[in-house]
Order: sequence, then structure tokens, then C-alpha cells
Amino acid sequence: MKKRIFDIIQISNTSDKPSAIFDVILVIMIFANITVMFAETFDVLQPCSRVFDVIEVITLTFFAAEYALRLWTAEYLYPDLDRRHAMIRFIFSFDGMVCLLTILPFYFLSGFVAFRMLRVVRILHLFRINASTDSFNVIVSVIFEKKNQILSSLFIILILMMASSLCMYSAEHDAQPEVFANAFSGIWWSAATVLTVGYGDIYPVTLVGKIMGIVIAFLGTGAVAVPTGIISAGFVEQYTKVTGTDDPFAASLQNLVIDIDSAWLGLTARQVEERYQEAILLVRRNEVTFRPGVEYNVSAGDVIQVYTQGNRRKG
Repeated sequence: MKKRIFDIIQISNTSDKPSAIFDVILVIMIFANITVMFAETFDVLQPCSRVFDVIEVITLTFFAAEYALRLWTAEYLYPDLDRRHAMIRFIFSFDGMVCLLTILPFYFLSGFVAFRMLRVVRILHLFRINASTDSFNVIVSVIFEKKNQILSSLFIILILMMASSLCMYSAEHDAQPEVFANAFSGIWWSAATVLTVGYGDIYPVTLVGKIMGIVIAFLGTGAVAVPTGIISAGFVEQYTKVTGTDDPFAASLQNLVIDIDSAWLGLTARQVEERYQEAILLVRRNEVTFRPGVEYNVSAGDVIQVYTQGNRRKG
């Protein structure tokens, strides 16, 4: 029974009808909860507050039950770990933290104003649904592959913001002492300028300040374009990998049919990559093609496209 419950509560398990129904119910609960959270901010809807409270209790109870079930079946999510360590790993995983922070403020910390802000974490439940889709996995893959270049470009932008804030303080402090009171007073202006937002609530009035503003605005346009170009190039590379348009990579692509005797049966995508150095790119299951996440479980009948490092085929 525990294994069956685990299969049902797995997100985007389209081959299992009860699991697909569970996904639909989960999406409905998430949107109902978020809708109530927004509706509670409207004074005109205050007469409906009791209805909102009932919906919130129902949805949060559902989230609590889901968290308890995922914790109970964590040993199937991490088959290489024993039950206790699997539960601990789930608790501190992204999925587990999102679940916990979603229900914790409502049941235990609702009286603390600071913890009420954690209710916004409920929106992150949508990422759990979207995390199993092809488009989301492509975005995540590109960000992780290009993280060093992205962090370097963001560091350059941060340095530019600090330098422009200091320069603008030197040029504008005497003319606008209440606006540019110290070197960090211009951070808001530099952020709006370097990131090309341009709110216009703080602006230079001196000739030197205006010239600096023009130069910094041009530098900001180029600086912001750097991480954008890195991510765009990453998408092109990822598309090339998936479609196999690059000949050396295409030679390492293989389509495998998983039967009941396969050594990969029951393994997750992460385990396949760690044990066999094979990256699962696409899965076709019951006429549905999708890009698997790292927790995807290989099932009998799946047709999977793998990237074989060094043109080796295992499994």
C-alpha cells in the first residue's frame, strides 16, 4: 500500500490515472489557496472572510496530508537510503522545505507577523507542478550549466552599481544633500539606471551628474545584456543537444526500450547518470513524450532517449 501511495503522489506520472487525478486536485488546491491569499487583501471582500477561512483550512489540511504522505514514503524516493535517512533527506530537500514552509505558519506561527510572509511560499507549490515539464527542465539545466558565467556577470553589474552610486554621491551631494546623503544613498538610483528601469524618482541635477548618468546608463545597457546573452546561448546549446543537430553529439544519442529485464528498471534518472554515465533526455510513455526530471523513475515499456558519454551503452 505504501508503494502504491508513493506512485500516486508522484507529480506528472501520466501513466497512472490516479496519479494524474491527484495532480489535478493538487493544482486546484494550490490555485484555490493562492486565490484566497489575494482575495483577503481586498476590503470589499471582507464579508466573505469566513468562506476564505474555510477554503484555507481545507487547502492547508490537504497540503499537510500530502507532506505527511511524502515523508512516509520517502524511502521509495531515495531507495539507496534507509528509512530514517530518506525522511531526513526529504525534509531538507527543496520539495520538502516548500511543503513544510507552506503549512508551518498556518498551524504554528500565524501569530507572528514576520512568519506570515512565509505564506507567499505557497506559490512555490506551482514550481513543483511545473518542475516535471520539458520547458522548466530546459530552463533549470541552462541556469545550472551557465551558473559560473551568470554569477560573474551579476558580480560585474553589482560592482558597476556600487561605483556609479559612489560617483553620483560625489557629483550630487552638495546640490541634493537630502537625496544623496551618503555613498549608499545612490544605490536605488544606480539600480534603476544600471538595470535600465528608470523610475525617475531620484535623478541628477548638476551638469557633471547628468553626464555621469548618461555614461552609466549606456554601461548598464551593455552589462545587463551580458547575462541575457549567456542564457540565450545556453538555450541554443541545450536545443542542439536535445535535437541532436550537432553531429558529434548525435553519434552519442540512443533510443532504448525498457523491458522487465532491464537493469535500469525502477532507477531514477539521477541514479542512471551516476551509475552508468547516461543522461536521460526524453521519455516516451503511453504516447506521451516528456523531458524527465532527476527523480523520474524508469518503468517497463518506456522508450527513452539517452546521451551516452564516450559512445558507451550500458543497461
